[in-house]
Amino acid sequence: MNVDVAVVGAGPTGLLLACELALAGVRTRVFERRTEPQRDSRALSLHPRSVEVIDQRGLLDRFLPLGRPVPGWHFAQLPTHLDFSALDSRHGYSLFLAQAHTEALLAERARELGVEIERGCEVAGLRQDGDGAEVEVRGRDGSVATIRARYVVGCDGGRSVVRQSAGIAFPGTDETLTGVLGDFAVTDPAALDVARARGVLVAPMEDGVVRFVYLDPERIRVPSGEPVTLEEFRASLTRLCGSDCGVAEPRWLSRFGNATRLAESYRAGRVLLAGDAAHIHFPAAGQGLNTGLQDAMNLGWKLAAVVNGWAPPGLLDSYDAERRPVGQSVTENTEVQTLLAELTLVPQYRRPATALRALFAELLDMPQVNRTLAARVSALGTAYPPATPGADPLVGHRMPDIGLTAAGSEAVRVYELLQAARYVHLDLTGDAPDLGPTVTAGWGSRVTPVTVTARDAHPDLDGVTEILVRPDGHVAWATRTTDVRARQAERTEALTAWAGTPS
Repeated sequence: MNVDVAVVGAGPTGLLLACELALAGVRTRVFERRTEPQRDSRALSLHPRSVEVIDQRGLLDRFLPLGRPVPGWHFAQLPTHLDFSALDSRHGYSLFLAQAHTEALLAERARELGVEIERGCEVAGLRQDGDGAEVEVRGRDGSVATIRARYVVGCDGGRSVVRQSAGIAFPGTDETLTGVLGDFAVTDPAALDVARARGVLVAPMEDGVVRFVYLDPERIRVPSGEPVTLEEFRASLTRLCGSDCGVAEPRWLSRFGNATRLAESYRAGRVLLAGDAAHIHFPAAGQGLNTGLQDAMNLGWKLAAVVNGWAPPGLLDSYDAERRPVGQSVTENTEVQTLLAELTLVPQYRRPATALRALFAELLDMPQVNRTLAARVSALGTAYPPATPGADPLVGHRMPDIGLTAAGSEAVRVYELLQAARYVHLDLTGDAPDLGPTVTAGWGSRVTPVTVTARDAHPDLDGVTEILVRPDGHVAWATRTTDVRARQAERTEALTAWAGTPS
């Protein structure tokens, strides 16, 4: 059986990627080892950039009713929180939403788009050649089928079979520290504030369930593979908080470690990696799931362009060039956060580590420092390097979600124009009558041209006359040239560089 793209792994990353590919008409199948959707949720939040990504595809109305917006977030569990609401976004908050809901909503959308999600199918290995790859899939009954795909994307987690089969190295550091989490149906409400004050993360969830996450100095060297027992959990809480907080009826107990690794490359020929298959780290500040979703958003339209035959040279290679540095940044800041927590648990470092944390908390009171770290953790500060020197300062940055009015149309937001996962070309001056005919004749199925008659003011757009927005919401090209003929030449060059040879 042949497909355009085989996605291995039906977590949030794999499901969003499948949706992106299906939007572009790419035949996609998802293979998932688990027989049932995930019930337990390691991740609990969608950070601001992930919320923007969901909004760009018109799905936010499905997510918001199930979650709770949280404007402040933590860095290394410091008492001074990061203020996401101070950032330049309509979504300056994290959406507190269990991963199980995120997966269910994305799976629902994938099925609407015609994606087949094959559960109980374990990938045993793959081999590739110049035209594609053959994936060996073991079904629930033990039988093995071979799937031929033009491309394979491994979204199958830190122990990725796809990554190993493709021979992609996964350098980094081994686990040296572990934490524990537990979801409980019964707790002592009066003890929760004490637990928070003693450094235990306490998060109310659905149906009265409460999550505890902690680092117990006496148990931080226990390997993550060792199961957590209720007796251990109670004993740790008693040491940390003076009581076991009345925990009973555990829904889920899990141990997690700080192994930190980054794939040497996100691509090897016809095989690509995204999400935890490409990067793993301690779950500091809840960045893992969000980084994976943004990997998928970056990769989907580029891979679809290649499959559909119009991608300009180097477009697919830009996935590794743009996203691997982001993965490196995330692994580095999580290592910093882990160190700030771990040192306070080691007796000989406890006093200076406590002073260091107090200094960090004081620095976070400074607006500029707070915004810098908030932009990094939220991913709103992610900007990709320009492909050419001398590009406009906007290139590579997120396009502001301004409101605008097009000729003969009602007011819309930029993100509404991105729902079809195509480029959007905006004439912000309204004085380029040739924009529509030029784009339609040459790139009509890839680019949506919009002549703007009115728009919201935004300081980053002052003086900008035309702008090309990528399907993932980042700026591909912008010009401040007012000469109409010069703009026409720049426009054609930009469209060819990003959207391929005109048809």
